[in-house]
Amino acid sequence: MMKKTLGIIGGVGPLATMFLGEAIVRLTKASKDQEHVHTIIDNDTSIPDRTAFILGKSKENPVPYIIRDAKKLAACGADLICIPCNTAHSFYDEIQQGSPVPVIHMIRETAKRAKELGAHKVAILATDGTIHSKVYQTALMEEGIEPVIPDAQTQKMVMSVIYDGVKSGKDVSQEEWKKIEESVFALNCDRVILGCTELSVINKNLGLGNQYIDSLIVLAETSIIRCGYEIKE
Repeated sequence: MMKKTLGIIGGVGPLATMFLGEAIVRLTKASKDQEHVHTIIDNDTSIPDRTAFILGKSKENPVPYIIRDAKKLAACGADLICIPCNTAHSFYDEIQQGSPVPVIHMIRETAKRAKELGAHKVAILATDGTIHSKVYQTALMEEGIEPVIPDAQTQKMVMSVIYDGVKSGKDVSQEEWKKIEESVFALNCDRVILGCTELSVINKNLGLGNQYIDSLIVLAETSIIRCGYEIKE
């Protein structure tokens, strides 16, 4: 298979973007520099907040920014695009239509992973925007999986660790996460999707365990394979 160049539309958020770049390098089966994925990262922090737009709290549409970046990356030689932001996939069809090259659908790939793991009932931890757009609920149901949403209080805590924690450059403690975890595991799920790349940063720092499906790691692995490389055992 011909090797492809990967374009990453980043800045959504910036730390999650850097973590994706690192994850791709760490997960690629390679013994020297030349065996790694050729990656072009545009850490575009000017992209407006996706959740604020979906919920009508902002009139700034992020889609034209994302399409602009897709065109820019394609012009720089990217054959394939990935976006380390689950909420941005609420606009996937529009983004793919505007992109000159294919865009990986992070959410569908994560739902497929849940199916591969034999899950029947899966909780979704994500931004209010992602939950509101039902993009994960739809993807999971298409795989024959029952999606479960946290209660309002838990969702508030999830938004807090995303926005007041990771996006504000602060570490989230084990104690803070434990409150979310206890509430979610009480829903009797097989698995829990970390459906926001800021939650992937928390997973990296706290090592949350095998019951979680990390959407950013799924995106990293999918990117490696789709670019014609192998995942490290």
